[in-house]
Amino acid sequence: MLENLLPGLQHLQNIHPVTIHFPIAFLTGAAVCYIAAWIRSYKALESTAFWLLLAVGTGLYAEDGVMISYSVRAHLLDQHEKLMLTTLGLSVCLSAWALIARPFPRKGRVFFVLLCGILLAVMTIGADYGARLVYDYNAGGDACSQPIEYTR
Repeated sequence: MLENLLPGLQHLQNIHPVTIHFPIAFLTGAAVCYIAAWIRSYKALESTAFWLLLAVGTGLYAEDGVMISYSVRAHLLDQHEKLMLTTLGLSVCLSAWALIARPFPRKGRVFFVLLCGILLAVMTIGADYGARLVYDYNAGGDACSQPIEYTR
């Protein structure tokens, strides 16, 4: 039944590509909402940011199934993993801080927002490594056959 609803799933090696975009969007949204709440003093955005911040996951499970050469693994996948684990660590720290000082810390607010910006930068660079794995080295398996042919 799932193949009929989402036929593209049959080409994937694992569910990582399907689920990873949610944490990226949620963490980006959380950072933007926290910054906007700080600038505009808008309480509803504080709560929205708080709930968006509590998200992240499936890449470690996917790592073993990625079929790429050892050199690509060392130069791209290992860097991607380190950056995304750093993103996870930052999001856990920010989430814990936000839980303790719910929903938006009053003390250290500038540092909190700065950490949100750092999280976005680290996540963006890590996502770029992931995109290079998929589109430059076909780490997505049949999901992205090479060479990619474009049609109109």
